[in-house]
Amino acid sequence: MPTIPSIQWSTKHFSALNVEELYAILRLRSEVFVVEQNCVFLDMDNNDQKAYHVIGWIGDELVASTRLFNTGQFYEGYQSIGRVVGSPAHRGLGIGKDLMKYSIAECARLFGMGPIKIGAQLYLNKFYSELGFERSGDMYYEDDIEHIPMIRKAH
Repeated sequence: MPTIPSIQWSTKHFSALNVEELYAILRLRSEVFVVEQNCVFLDMDNNDQKAYHVIGWIGDELVASTRLFNTGQFYEGYQSIGRVVGSPAHRGLGIGKDLMKYSIAECARLFGMGPIKIGAQLYLNKFYSELGFERSGDMYYEDDIEHIPMIRKAH
């Protein structure tokens, strides 16, 4: 497995993001969700403003991002991690797993220990299971992509 490049992780509330950071987040999400996955959907769903955003940089290139929600902000009774995205140019290096581990730790730091619920793309079931998430419901379609609800219990 190739060596993971040094990634500079940070977490900022939407209100603290500068214009360049916000643009990089939206560009990466568009590159993966709209272009690569050929999914026409409204990415800017008015939830970014209430979220914390995890951003991972290699130099001046954004390579990974998530958004974090406190209990009840996205799912009733759960914290949530969403818009999990990694740069196609840096896949296969373990950055996605590091992104999720960092995001889980940030949920605990920001919101306290609590269960985390995600809407995972079905094909990533094994990936999220390895991070402690368990399937919690039936498959559903979101923007024509198969998803499953998954929950990671508080530890």
